[in-house]
Amino acid sequence: MRIVVIGGTGFIGRRLIPLLAARGDSVTCMDINPAAGAAFAVLGERVRVLRGDVTQFDEVMTVVSEAKPDRLINLAYHIGSDLPPRVATKLNVLGMDNCFEAARLCGVPHTIYASSLAVSGPQRHFGERAVTEEDRCYGDSQYAVNKIFNEFQARDYAEKYGMTITGIRPANVTGPDKLFGSVDHVHCITEPARGNPVTFPYRDAMRIPIHVDDIAEVFARVSAVEKPRHRIYNSGGTTISLGELAEMVRGFLPEARIQFEQDTGGRERSGNYLIDNSRLVEEFGVQYAPFRRRVLQIINDVRAERGAPPIRGD
Repeated sequence: MRIVVIGGTGFIGRRLIPLLAARGDSVTCMDINPAAGAAFAVLGERVRVLRGDVTQFDEVMTVVSEAKPDRLINLAYHIGSDLPPRVATKLNVLGMDNCFEAARLCGVPHTIYASSLAVSGPQRHFGERAVTEEDRCYGDSQYAVNKIFNEFQARDYAEKYGMTITGIRPANVTGPDKLFGSVDHVHCITEPARGNPVTFPYRDAMRIPIHVDDIAEVFARVSAVEKPRHRIYNSGGTTISLGELAEMVRGFLPEARIQFEQDTGGRERSGNYLIDNSRLVEEFGVQYAPFRRRVLQIINDVRAERGAPPIRGD
């Protein structure tokens, strides 16, 4: 297959593109920071990296029309709600619409995009039950509302033009190089691995991490199908409190200096952390590695960067 990945040199794209190339796909990666795709050079002619800005329709259209892809995957967005409103709208909303419109005009058979668990809003709206894709969206942050509109726009395009557009709602994507969005659960692993102390407000703050390698695999599997059964899929992940994660980290790093200002008060402030991903599991057969193993992987990734020997798991 021919695949265009927009935002392909970013956090998820750097893991996804090698998976696509390994299965024999021809990949065109468009990113505003093409230099970050230098590692793709080892993949040879299967991957071409171009500079392009998702907010500029002409640039998106040029890449898509020339590549004539069977799949278009959009991973270009700003995770977080700290942008000026106009900038956020231009990147997260107009940028996504540019991808949908280019896919429509070029007749792309299947478009896949990243939504977010943020659309669901705080867990308190659902009580202690897992949230499904059919539940109402309560997200009210800048990022969440942008993603809610993305999902509406995808449905509108699909209904008006008969397009196949599939959204994936990643949970708290986790990896040693994550810099933006929800990063407290990342810092709970990476800072002790660097020998640094770290402090968080609440021990009982809840997260649902999924390792970046796993979410890349999800995008790869969904892109392999021409017409999935559903328009949106929850990724799911591992429901865990920061306190529980800290104890997991101390199991590998007994001297880890992880502190909490308060034991309680975080759970009720937490976003969606109970997620039903049975739709994704049943249709695509995804199986995530045990999260404890992923925590050790992240610790050893950080240690490798520092020239330290890996820690052996039990």
